[in-house]
Order: sequence, then C-alpha cells, then structure tokens
Amino acid sequence: MSRPGHDSSPTGHGPHHAAVEALAERILKGTYGEGDSLVLPEVRAELDVSQTVLREAIKVLTTKGLLDSDERRGTFVCPREDWNLLDPDVLHWKLAAGVSSDFFADVLELRRSIEPAAAALAAERRTDEDLAVLDDALRSMAATDHNPELLVRADASFHRAMLVASNNRFYAQMHRVIVPVLVQRGRDVPAADGTAGQHPHAAHAAVVEAVRNRDVDGAYVAMLELLDLSAREHP
Repeated sequence: MSRPGHDSSPTGHGPHHAAVEALAERILKGTYGEGDSLVLPEVRAELDVSQTVLREAIKVLTTKGLLDSDERRGTFVCPREDWNLLDPDVLHWKLAAGVSSDFFADVLELRRSIEPAAAALAAERRTDEDLAVLDDALRSMAATDHNPELLVRADASFHRAMLVASNNRFYAQMHRVIVPVLVQRGRDVPAADGTAGQHPHAAHAAVVEAVRNRDVDGAYVAMLELLDLSAREHP
C-alpha cells in the first residue's frame, strides 16, 4: 500500500530499496552530516549489503541531490540546499526524520503562492468531473465531525482535487509536495483550540462555490482565506 499522499516509491522493493531507505534515513537524521565523506566499506557493513547494491543506492541518492562524489573526497553528503525536496521520496524521508515549525512555514508560503492561483484557474477551467471530485471531498469533510484523522484525509483529498481542477499540468503535480506535508502537519500539529475550533467545511465549501460559479477572483480570495484560517488553527 502506498503512503497517504505519496505515490509508490520508484526505488522499488528488496535489498536495493532497503539500502536506499536506510542510507537516506542516516543522511536526513544527521548520522552522516553535510559534507561528510562516506567510508564505503563501513557503510556497506552497517547496511549489510553487497558492493553492487550499495553502489546502486548511492546512484539513486545522487540523482536526488543527497550525495555527490569527486576524486578528492570520494562519496560525500551534499549541503541541505542541494537536497531535492520536490522529489516525493526526499520529501517523505525528510518528514519521517522530523521537521521544525519553520519547515511548515516555508511550505505554507509555497502554498500561498500556488493554491490561490490554482483555485482561480479551476474557476475558469473546471469540468463537471472536477466539481464532482471536489464535492465528494466536501461531503467527506462534512461527515468527519471533528475526527482529526478523517479531517486530514478529507482535507488532503480536497487540496489534491483543487490542484488537479486547475487543469494546469504543473500545478496538478504540486500535490506530490503539498499533500504529504499537509497530512504530516495535521498529524504533528494539533489545532490551536483542539476540537472546539471552527470546522473547516465552510471555508472549503466557499472555495468550491466560487469555482462552481466560475468566479475567478472569488476563488482566489476564498483559497487565500482558507490558507490563512489553516495557519491560525495550526500555528
């Protein structure tokens, strides 16, 4: 089964997949720090893998910006700014390793630059099928009765559907970044006032209504207000 909000890993299964995951975990948790050169025989022994499996794992993590190599330093851990957080696997590993409040703040800034524009495009371009998916997400949200786990699922479905409804292929792909972080944030950061807070259905429904009415400006503003509400509920 794939992780919520995350497609099945391209690294597959078996020893190769396990080596990639284990090596990535050591990097993301700081066991191997930025700039550290890997002593490959020691890493191979730690992971209990063959030289071929380790070599292939290093290749995968090199393409994702976590590792690099040169003649002087051998294989080394790249600076954090080189890590490709837009890669679904790197993002998953980062979230699993633990993130700080400023990480969520950075993602909220990203969302504020993308999701209102996506909602505006959805108001202009949405299809009946797009509306049906959004309405399904709203119905699921209305039925949650403040159940945190169900709210997170419904919220993830809504935001993915809205990005897809933009009918912009690049905005649609941003669910790979936004949804996993949204899910993790919902699990890690409880609402400021617990179950007594404002149920999010009304704010989400306002965005859908603007999209339904092809109100481009209204959809933009409603999504921005929704994100601001989320920021207040999960400071």
